[in-house]
Amino acid sequence: MPAVDLPLDQLQRYRPDLTHEPDFDDFWRATLAEARAFDERPTVTRVDAGVRAVDTYDLTFAGWAGEPVRGWLVLPKGGAARWCVVEFQGYGVGRGRVHDHLLYAACGIAHFVVDARGHSRGDTGDRSAVSSGPHEPGFMTQGAHDPMAHYLRRLITDAVRAVDAARALEVAETLAAAGPSQGGGLALAVSGLVPGLRAVLPDVPFLCDYERGAVVSDRVPYVEVAQFLRKRPELVDETFRTLSYFDGMNFAARAQAPALFSVALMDPVCPPSTVFAAYHHYAGPKDLRVYPFNEHEGGGSLHAMARIDFLRQLVAL
Repeated sequence: MPAVDLPLDQLQRYRPDLTHEPDFDDFWRATLAEARAFDERPTVTRVDAGVRAVDTYDLTFAGWAGEPVRGWLVLPKGGAARWCVVEFQGYGVGRGRVHDHLLYAACGIAHFVVDARGHSRGDTGDRSAVSSGPHEPGFMTQGAHDPMAHYLRRLITDAVRAVDAARALEVAETLAAAGPSQGGGLALAVSGLVPGLRAVLPDVPFLCDYERGAVVSDRVPYVEVAQFLRKRPELVDETFRTLSYFDGMNFAARAQAPALFSVALMDPVCPPSTVFAAYHHYAGPKDLRVYPFNEHEGGGSLHAMARIDFLRQLVAL
């Protein structure tokens, strides 16, 4: 795969203007207040996943509109942990199987693997029928006419409520938000919406700088926006205005927790310029690991241990 975006020296200077509307903060304040009105305590059920080295639980919490969202809670054997990493999933990916999520617990870190509504195979469906109007297959233009109706309003609210659930259960005293691709974009959203996080770990994050992504990438998910607007060019301004309420750049500008980003310079799915856009606007302490010859897998297993080391450096485990 050849280079898909700007050269590194230009990426290091790429800092597009923020796109937030004047009511951005009020929009999210009202959205989250509405969701938190469904004050149901999370439920935790122990499960036997066949993995003896960790303790595993099925966790259900109230997401957007009080709708049930599920996840795996994977704990170090005996349950004691200083950190809890709340991890969000990539586009089209559910929580999967417990044995896919053992690294953090093996390193003494509690791990809450949050399902993604509508993306999984039956665990957490998108029960809400508020998205109307035309949209391209997929999720990116579902509700493109109105931020109140957009799918991402529900998904980001679920992410915030997942952190609320981890806090309510007192899984660990120190919380981090993490995830790859779409999960990285959700971690950035949480970083700007939830105070008191101790770390943010967005890997090759999606959901950033939509106008750039729709022009540079020919892959799902950004291409869904381009395909939609190819058919409906009169909706360009309206669509990008809607998406601005869910842009990782705008959340990053409100973040405070230390963050470790990763970016892959041959990534055709989440072009590196979109990652640099969010990174450059990130308002808290930050570091960025660049993988020059990698695609959307980012730093893979090498970067997985970089995340562990980053947490260890922040707070001794």
